[in-house]
Amino acid sequence: MAEPILLEMNGIEKNFPGVRALDNVHLDLRAGEVHALLGENGAGKSTLIKVLGGIYKKDGGEIIINGEKATINDVKDAEKYGISIIHQEIVLVPEMTITDNIYLGKELGPAVRISRAEMQKTTQELLDSFEMGLSATDKISSLNIAQQQMIEIIRATFSDAKIIVMDEPTSSLSDKEVDALFETVRKLTAQGIGIIYISHRMSELDVIADRVSVYRDGKYVATRVVKETSIDELVALMVGRQVDNYYTRDYNACDEVILEVKNLTNKKVKNVSFQLRKGEILGFAGLVGAGRTETMRAIFGMDAKESGEIWVEGKKVEIKSSKDAMAAGFGLVPESRREEGIFPSMSIKFNETIKVLEKFITIRGVNRRKEDEIADRYMKDLSVRAPGTHALVGNLSGGNQQKVVLASWLATNPKILILDEPTRGIDVGAKAEIYAIMNELVNNGVSIIMVSSELPEVIGMCDRVVVMRSGEISAVLDRTEADQVTIMKNAVNI
Repeated sequence: MAEPILLEMNGIEKNFPGVRALDNVHLDLRAGEVHALLGENGAGKSTLIKVLGGIYKKDGGEIIINGEKATINDVKDAEKYGISIIHQEIVLVPEMTITDNIYLGKELGPAVRISRAEMQKTTQELLDSFEMGLSATDKISSLNIAQQQMIEIIRATFSDAKIIVMDEPTSSLSDKEVDALFETVRKLTAQGIGIIYISHRMSELDVIADRVSVYRDGKYVATRVVKETSIDELVALMVGRQVDNYYTRDYNACDEVILEVKNLTNKKVKNVSFQLRKGEILGFAGLVGAGRTETMRAIFGMDAKESGEIWVEGKKVEIKSSKDAMAAGFGLVPESRREEGIFPSMSIKFNETIKVLEKFITIRGVNRRKEDEIADRYMKDLSVRAPGTHALVGNLSGGNQQKVVLASWLATNPKILILDEPTRGIDVGAKAEIYAIMNELVNNGVSIIMVSSELPEVIGMCDRVVVMRSGEISAVLDRTEADQVTIMKNAVNI
């Protein structure tokens, strides 16, 4: 017997200036199920969730919760209906403790008579249940992205929500943390809570989801029972076509070493040494906290190094800042695009050209035509989907934001491009586009370092794979040696 319907969203409409984001969209959620939402970036998934969460007001349609029509005009309305949303972009308060963030908006007043010690005790029990290895008194600013994302999840499960939305909850989590999350999801659904689950990791569907709904171009396409469909069918529904040659790669790397890192050491990494060849994609794999991102930040001058050397094209370079790194021919697409990669309140044009002001600003003034040429070129080359370069980057989908970040670095004509989690939170169609861009870049002589937690893309795209563990390199594998088992054995010291 099917479980009762918790939520129905029927004929939902949402319009923005010049864009119909949602067009007669449908979604229903049953008690005790995990209902996954799939679709390319810009398909309307996040907009639909923001309507449900009261962030956007719908322009048409109806929302029914527990059989009754619901009026949701703001976030407080959504909370009253038992709706809790874990957004893809982290919204914690950095300088507050984990306890403060868990209880934020739910502060216990004098009438409740619960001490801060009890609040910390409850928070610590939650952390221990997820095997986080953290203290309830730790500040959010001391945590990495994966840990912050887990705190978001814990905060949502702490509330009395009956409907929980998880938007890309595993994008920065290790396998162990993913297992802990999935176990929590199963406990929640066993209590009759409905979970709406958005993820681009399609391999997760068989493990966690009961049903899946597909959206494309702001419209509802279809709903399938996970056990009765296939990845191929779902991908075809998402993109409206069959995606072939998912990993686009021509292996043309030469023996010329363009970058050599020797014994790089700081507080996070120890004696890291490796070479990058011209026209090569060098992958960096490992568990969360292994030191991959920290290595890239040190190379790029974002974090200080205590010792070690960096050589570019046979010459030793001193990199103490990102400006030094850019002068040496580096570009870096960071792991956290929202915090470090984009200016969300500024236009695509501003974001794409901010790093190359010298190309169109001189003592004579601003050459607007040249500025437009740069912005238009990269918007076209990378297929950024937006009304024009005047569009605000913060209003774009995650995949299109990532393309803008990439465009801003391509405009600098880098010799060495570091991509840290380049497809995090990006749909299968956009991933294939990013892979094709990477392949074209290395064919044109650019050398790429790719940090990724997704082993299939590391294996599918890289010439060689550097495996890190506990801040050190544990193995360097040729693409003929690199498979998931071998990489994981080196990542966990088996």
